[in-house]
Amino acid sequence: TTTMAKVITSVVIAAVVALAMVSLVAADSGTATFYTPPYTPSACYGFEDQGTMIAAASDVFWNGGAACGQQYVVTCTGPTNQGVPQPCTGQSVTVKIVDHCPSGCAGTIDLSQEAFAIIANPDAGKFFIDYQQ
Repeated sequence: TTTMAKVITSVVIAAVVALAMVSLVAADSGTATFYTPPYTPSACYGFEDQGTMIAAASDVFWNGGAACGQQYVVTCTGPTNQGVPQPCTGQSVTVKIVDHCPSGCAGTIDLSQEAFAIIANPDAGKFFIDYQQ
């Protein structure tokens, strides 16, 4: 029975470790808005073009510029207004943080117009998201 107790203890410990690891990759929730070209200059890269799969971080995770260059997977999870009841396309997009969406920013993350259009109807203007690095 001591061997059985050790096996059960090992299984329980393994399960706890596995659950702890799962929670580390959980997404954060927030809102997304979009901005339109020109995308330069940006707070992170000045006049260096970073393409169109880009975004501006709000103060929520800007962290004094530490967010520059980080990549986030963003998924639309639902509407924030009555205008577009089903804005989500069902797709996710990976964007690189190139700019700062200053205080008063309407969304947690401000996506380029192109990135926004991949995951939601641009007519929505703003929608709920999950995002993770």
